[in-house]
Amino acid sequence: MSELSWIFYDGSMNELHAHYRLLLGLDDQWQVQNVDLQMEANSVVIQLRHSGGKLCCPECQDECSRADTAPTRQWRHLDTMQFETIIEAAIPRSKCDRCGVKTIAVPWAGKHSRFTLMFEAFAIKVLHAASSVSAATKLLKLSWKTAHELMQRGVERGLQRRDTDPIETLGIDEKSFGKGQDYVSLMVDLEGSRVLEVVKDRSETSCDKLFDSLTDEQKSGIRAVAVDFWQAFRNSIVKQVPQAKIVHDHFHISQYLGEAVDLVRRRENKLLRSEGINDLTGTRQLWLYNEETLDDATQKQIEDIRQVAIKTARAWGIKEMFRDFWTYRSGAWAKKFFDRWYAWAIRSKLDPIKKVARMLKKHLAGLLAYFEYSITNAKSEAFNGRVQAIKSAARGFRNFENYRTRILFYCGALKMEPDFSH
Repeated sequence: MSELSWIFYDGSMNELHAHYRLLLGLDDQWQVQNVDLQMEANSVVIQLRHSGGKLCCPECQDECSRADTAPTRQWRHLDTMQFETIIEAAIPRSKCDRCGVKTIAVPWAGKHSRFTLMFEAFAIKVLHAASSVSAATKLLKLSWKTAHELMQRGVERGLQRRDTDPIETLGIDEKSFGKGQDYVSLMVDLEGSRVLEVVKDRSETSCDKLFDSLTDEQKSGIRAVAVDFWQAFRNSIVKQVPQAKIVHDHFHISQYLGEAVDLVRRRENKLLRSEGINDLTGTRQLWLYNEETLDDATQKQIEDIRQVAIKTARAWGIKEMFRDFWTYRSGAWAKKFFDRWYAWAIRSKLDPIKKVARMLKKHLAGLLAYFEYSITNAKSEAFNGRVQAIKSAARGFRNFENYRTRILFYCGALKMEPDFSH
């Protein structure tokens, strides 16, 4: 005890207690009983005691008498001069005529938490800013499991506080989860740049659950939804927000066209290799480039290959031509362009290209809706990198809820700090 006073405070023990009481923001109900420096453990234990006055029921807030005292508990606090700081106290239990016996709320920590409010707030900032969860746990001296518990508590607080302001445009997309054909579905507020909800699977029912996260007023205000061609999503959108326009944008369509070009390449490569020509081998990435972004060397490489890979070159040209569709300012002119492009694609004699062209024609109304609302799933796609990083950095998500927590923690734009008002 005396050792601590020499190290931390040049004054009386009462002054030291008053100092910690001030730092902890304690009210008159709580006093610092002891400050114990444990050098070997590199920690400081601050022992608190209740003043013994009247208690307040944590449920109904009525003033009531004391029933008994719960066993002594500890809470992790912010470090004091690099010493791990622990708050220790035995919490009184109130005896309420209406609610029965309840453990009272304490001003330094939330319900069921093993950490003080100040530590939780600091930990959330560190976890959000750190390059990885591992880096944050090392700095905070926490286990992986404990860090996840703090993130989960933060997400729960953030979702409870989330506003119900109007939302006009949404993006709905799916992401792979685990191995095989497992997926999660995400709903993104395109204007607010935030993930609103994550649900398991990519069925119509799962998409309905996404809309359950919105209020009826919010759903009635949705004007447009950017979405893939996945029919289950389209069915849910029509059912949940019938007034909203379905909008298809170039992100997914570029992906479909790119896959069609690659399928043409693989088929042609197989034929050319049988003739001893290997020019197409290993060029998959090359045909995903956009023409205007090619440097001179890549442009020459494509020109050389086009002399032998005639089908692949034609497929790539059709893909590149469709990029002009998005440059029009009106749906009417875009429709005229599409008709010309579609005719070329169908006459190409390239089955993968023809298949995508027919799919685009089937969903042409959704493509043309882009010119009315100009929304894209770009922000949904922008979360792809972060979601993939979450998936890669994790030590294997054992269940969907952990995956959901991480996505909402990093991409939900939630207000997750503890409430200091009580």
